[in-house]
Amino acid sequence: MAIVYSDYSKDRIGWFFGLTGWQLGTLAVTSLPIFWALNTRAWPLVGALAGTWLLLALLVVVPVHGRPATGWLIATVKYAVGTLTRWTTFRSRAAHGRADGLERADLPGVLAGVTIHDGPPHGPHLARVAIIQDQSARTWAVTASVTHPGIGLADAADRQRLGAGLTDLLDVCARTELIDEVLLLVRTVPDDGAERDLWIRRHRRATSPALATRVNDDLATALSRASVRTEAFVTLVVPETRLGREARESGGGLDGRARVLYGLMGEVEGQLRGSLGLTAVTWLTSPELAAAVRTGFAPGDRAGIIEALAERDTNPQVNADVPWAQAGPSGADHELRHYSHDAWNSISATVKLPDKGAAMGALAPMLTPSEPGERRSLLVAFPLLRQTTADRQSANSEWAADMGASLRDRAGVKLRAKQRADHAKTHGLDAKLARGYALTRPYAVATVTVAKTARIAEYGRKLDAAIRRAGYAPLRLDLAQDAGFAASTIPLGVSLTRRGDA
Repeated sequence: MAIVYSDYSKDRIGWFFGLTGWQLGTLAVTSLPIFWALNTRAWPLVGALAGTWLLLALLVVVPVHGRPATGWLIATVKYAVGTLTRWTTFRSRAAHGRADGLERADLPGVLAGVTIHDGPPHGPHLARVAIIQDQSARTWAVTASVTHPGIGLADAADRQRLGAGLTDLLDVCARTELIDEVLLLVRTVPDDGAERDLWIRRHRRATSPALATRVNDDLATALSRASVRTEAFVTLVVPETRLGREARESGGGLDGRARVLYGLMGEVEGQLRGSLGLTAVTWLTSPELAAAVRTGFAPGDRAGIIEALAERDTNPQVNADVPWAQAGPSGADHELRHYSHDAWNSISATVKLPDKGAAMGALAPMLTPSEPGERRSLLVAFPLLRQTTADRQSANSEWAADMGASLRDRAGVKLRAKQRADHAKTHGLDAKLARGYALTRPYAVATVTVAKTARIAEYGRKLDAAIRRAGYAPLRLDLAQDAGFAASTIPLGVSLTRRGDA
């Protein structure tokens, strides 16, 4: 029996017939000229002002693809200005022959403010974990490559245990009062067969039977087309406003911040390996993170990176590391409905939670490529609210729900079943916060990436169909495709909830 999770509610509840405070205030202020015209009995002016007010009400209240029309207008103006000033076009310094430092990250768009630092030696192998600093968003982050056996063969009890493990992980992160967001990122791409080709070259003998060699090659070709490779990452994001205070007690500077982040890594890794059942958690060093970023922008480069790493095992003079100056694309263009980077195009869409609830494992269709050469990626983000903020938001939501119910009752409007369910969830939230649970605003972003020789619009429709097949509703990130791609594909801690990122 599948376990369905449906105990979530809207982030903000409009207390006056579904209208939020700023919407009601805007409509109230803009209606004042109408009453002034009524008082002066200027009837033609009353009609003109009333028509203008109705048009403004439509722009403010009625959402269009998840955003108010005014939001679309502002985003369109920003995009037009960016296009005219060529801010939406990126060309790397290496492409212009001006890459002065190979260790300096050169990334487009919302990733332009990212700087990668080597942390102090850590762990039994004295690895220098990559410390990600986002100067524009004022955050610090660390990323781990993780491996999970999957839940395809797990029964209901195991899935419930894993769901409880995720809850425990978020509660632990919230109790640290440092971690602001936990990002879970998964990328699936058809297998390029790089590891198998290396194994065959090392183990195939010249005296092998010709028939056996041919059969093995045919099997390798068929299996490579039918199989997919999965990469999973976990990123912890800590804002500078919280980390700086703790870092001063640990020596200050980069080393002090790294020591605090290392402590958080130890706490989170215990939860990942324990209650969530991860079999491997590897905190990425700077070269490993650069390779993950490069394969995020160019999935076809992975085979060459794997071969270079294998060659370095026998020839230490081979430089198999990807320099940060070349980890990003040589060129990127932010289009209206897709994102273009090097020889690839990508489309991103947010995933709306269904009212009927979601079952664990329902996201699988979004991560299954439909054609050879197609790459799917999915970000599930858990922004964590502080306890004081959560209590205040819960109280405001309860007040808005009670006020809305009272106004509907006085107006003789009957509560619908959906409204009653939302009202009950809102009141149940306060009880959970009182028991010590953390409050989060989860969201998910799915992205499809294909070569420019394919029609990206067709693959975008396939991604939308996969999201609907999973039981969710897709919402394209038009005019923000670059931010959606960076958040859902590049494991550098970019978020769609912080003002510096969107």
